[in-house]
Amino acid sequence: MWDFEIGRTVGIVVRTWPFVLLRIVVYVLITLAYILATGTGAGVGYGVGNIFPDGSAVATAFWGGIVGFGLVSVVLYWVREYILYIVKAGHIAVMVHLIEGRDVPGGQGQIAYGRRIVTERFAEASVLFAVDQLIKGVLRAITGLLSGIAAFIPGMSGIVGFINGVIRMSVTYVDEIILGYNIRTGSTAPFETARHGIVLYAQNARVMVKNAVWLTIFIWLVGAVLFLLVLAPAGAIVYGFPGASAGWTFVFAVLLAWACVSAFVEPFAIAALMEVYFRTIEGQVPDPEWDERLAEASKKFRQLKDRAAEQIRETFPRPVRNA
Repeated sequence: MWDFEIGRTVGIVVRTWPFVLLRIVVYVLITLAYILATGTGAGVGYGVGNIFPDGSAVATAFWGGIVGFGLVSVVLYWVREYILYIVKAGHIAVMVHLIEGRDVPGGQGQIAYGRRIVTERFAEASVLFAVDQLIKGVLRAITGLLSGIAAFIPGMSGIVGFINGVIRMSVTYVDEIILGYNIRTGSTAPFETARHGIVLYAQNARVMVKNAVWLTIFIWLVGAVLFLLVLAPAGAIVYGFPGASAGWTFVFAVLLAWACVSAFVEPFAIAALMEVYFRTIEGQVPDPEWDERLAEASKKFRQLKDRAAEQIRETFPRPVRNA
């Protein structure tokens, strides 16, 4: 079974209610932006289609909706760095302190508190984002190392494919765990600390993946229930679209379910995995063999090591010797 305490984890998330509310606002606004942009695009497309006598209004409405949906996706791609910095990182910082038994402010002051902690560790959003992207790149190597052995089992290709898919899903929150590790250690060298955190995760992968798989199953089940609950409201929204399409009902139901999962369920999963990770690595040091294995398997991990070395040189420059 899993190694985290459900009641304790729920309690940690509840105590961070200001961040949960902030998540609700952010993800609901994102969902509304998708709905409004898609509806506007569909309306413009429907109007353009009515100009032509060939009855193409429905088709142009559909493509107009696609354009509106795509524009919002592009905007979100460019602002994802700041969503990570302002929303996710601050929430993780507060949850780390609660897991460690530290006191944190209540009320809206908690958001400012979390942001201050993140700013102390990552001076700029670009630094945090660079660390996060490098960690995400290394995850592909970790999943390959974890699932590669099973590929050699004869006649198991279908099962292996399923296992690999579950493993890929189960490491979704590793970058958040490593961010939590950075904050927990009070590091001022985030690239080097991220490197250590990844190695510690890899050498304890069996424990971490086991718990992550349980949480992944839980998220799938909750997401499926939420999808069914929001299907009717999504259909009502789409019904008002010009040239309404059943496909948009499915898309918006997925978006609404995703917003609910991101606001409520994701913090629970992150808190649970961080608690297991901190307890598992207690007293351990990064294994050099795993460090070398990851460096061989992942270009991103080598880049992380290079950035760590560069940051250390900038922080502790060599003294200039007099001739």
